Amino acid sequence: MTIVLALVIGAAFGATLDRIGATNPNWIIRMLSLRNLHLMKTILLAIGTGSILMFGGQMLGLVDVLHMSVKTAYVGVFIGGLMLGGGWAASGYCPGTGVCAAASGRKDAWFFIGGGLLGAAAYMVTYPSWKASGLLDKLAGGKVTLGSVPGAKYDGLMAMSGDLLGIILGIVFVLVAIVLPERMVGDGPAPVAAE
Repeated sequence: MTIVLALVIGAAFGATLDRIGATNPNWIIRMLSLRNLHLMKTILLAIGTGSILMFGGQMLGLVDVLHMSVKTAYVGVFIGGLMLGGGWAASGYCPGTGVCAAASGRKDAWFFIGGGLLGAAAYMVTYPSWKASGLLDKLAGGKVTLGSVPGAKYDGLMAMSGDLLGIILGIVFVLVAIVLPERMVGDGPAPVAAE
């Protein structure tokens, strides 16, 4: 049943990504070049709402804090994040939107997926070198959060409640989504439909 639920939720998420334009690289490029911020506003609103619901649910005891998973922080994560951002800007896809775009019929997304798989394979083959370089050494104790979450097994970098901080950041994201204009520079050509 868990796999069926995951497939249903994944399909609904993919359909939502397609509906808001996230599977069209032209929309992504227009967002990153500040020519159309509709997608950015949607992303900020979704992250903010999700943050408010999750951390509020944890404070009310509706969400089990033990389900929170925090990844280890190390320099390689930040370098990888910059590489992911550069690839996203160059291709118009991030891993999730690339898979959804392929499912919606975009042929160019298959090249993106192939490149991602080749990159992952190259990382696996060269992993011992990356490990020896020190880029994968833990920072700030490894698994940490910005604020302390009661009942979680992770340390907080600040004394402020992580739940409260999560709600505050969620509210900030929602407010930014509301006040952000639809575009910050001139409008470009209309997005191209799926091939």
